[in-house]
Amino acid sequence: MLMSRPAFRLSSPGFLLDLAVRPGAAPQRLLSGLARLRRVLFAGVCMLAVGGLLAACSPTYDWRTVMNNDNGYTVDLPAKPGNDARQIDVGGTSMQMAMQTAEAGKAVFAVGTLMLPSDDPQTQRTALDFLRTGLARNVGAAPDARPVQIPLAAGGQVPGLEMTLSGKAGEQKETRTIYARLVAHGRHVYQAAIIASEPLPQEQVDQFFQSFQLY
Repeated sequence: MLMSRPAFRLSSPGFLLDLAVRPGAAPQRLLSGLARLRRVLFAGVCMLAVGGLLAACSPTYDWRTVMNNDNGYTVDLPAKPGNDARQIDVGGTSMQMAMQTAEAGKAVFAVGTLMLPSDDPQTQRTALDFLRTGLARNVGAAPDARPVQIPLAAGGQVPGLEMTLSGKAGEQKETRTIYARLVAHGRHVYQAAIIASEPLPQEQVDQFFQSFQLY
């Protein structure tokens, strides 16, 4: 069952996932965060006894609604988000990418917003292709995507792309599963993504993506 929490209004922008802006490079910020969480688990939060598991561990999903008025979206995140931004090169054009990220368990939930120089359809397609191929390349997967409808907060929907990818990432070739939705709306292209070290419960995936709406 989907959960709701009081809305947090954040005006500062976020940060781009390295696996989208640096094709072929490991998402070091993400991996280091997951590594810290794994060390906590191995330190004794979960303990395996002879004959079976003594205590089952489940990640804490402290869902809260985040309303990003600067970048024009609302989404549920499973923890208090961090924010950052950087300039990236998309087809020879410098653009700013903002990112909000939140960690829960062995996964990072993120929404990236790419600011386009115009709402020209070709510019939108170029940016969507850049993000789609970058995500796929970093886990050695084909950039396959299927159509999906992204809801607008005021009502209605806009067409987007949905991806589920799995493969090896980084120098250690660790398995990563990526769930992503990409959509262009006006002078923004959005990348809502979950990057996990193992497949997530479907209700957590649904909580994130069903809450993602554009202004």
